[in-house]
Amino acid sequence: MVKTARLLVACAALTLCAAPALADKYADANIEARLAKVLPGDKVDSIRETPVTGLYEVVMGPRVVYVSGDGRYLIEGRMIDLALRKNLTAPQEAEARKRVVDGIGERNMVIFSPSSYKYTITVFTDLDCAYCRKLHSHIAEYEAEGIRVRYVFFPREGVGSDSFDKSVAVWCSPDRQAAFTAAVKQGWEIPRRTCPNPVRKGMEVAESLGISGTPAIVLGNGDLIPGYVPPGRLAAILDGKSS
Repeated sequence: MVKTARLLVACAALTLCAAPALADKYADANIEARLAKVLPGDKVDSIRETPVTGLYEVVMGPRVVYVSGDGRYLIEGRMIDLALRKNLTAPQEAEARKRVVDGIGERNMVIFSPSSYKYTITVFTDLDCAYCRKLHSHIAEYEAEGIRVRYVFFPREGVGSDSFDKSVAVWCSPDRQAAFTAAVKQGWEIPRRTCPNPVRKGMEVAESLGISGTPAIVLGNGDLIPGYVPPGRLAAILDGKSS
């Protein structure tokens, strides 16, 4: 919403949005040029037509918005096909979220995996979060359900907090899996270490996705499930998504 307000103010001040509508073949370039001037820090990943004439879907990182072909109007929100009773925005948001999460790279995650697996999930976790502890206490059960778990650090109290320092120490440990398991056990201390680490990167991605609580589970298709989900229930959800 802050970015939307900034866009509207910039349009009013610079009259960037006052151009008449262009023909469809020029809409993509027109929209991208307008957004580049008003939101120079946001990269446009894709622009495509929607079922509504003259309205285009624009994906910028994890954000999905709608922009008129002349670049004058921007709409944030869900597009619903009432005839089909279908949310047209949610699949695009999931696709964008998946791209952003996969962009973190597995080299920047702590991964727990069975020898063979059906599904991969990504969990934004805080080592001092009670439900994050609960989730990890069942890690063997998730693995037994064929679920591979990729952890991304998201210490909610921020840089310099005890949770942040613990996350860095886990990453810098010679055995990250063992250090992670020890760190989430309440009352257990691990040796504090520092080294180049991806903790800030995880925090930035979580914030860009609008995640504020932990654990936050991102499924393989990009769907987001906030909060703890027991292994059996999560397996049923994943089975349903793949059917």
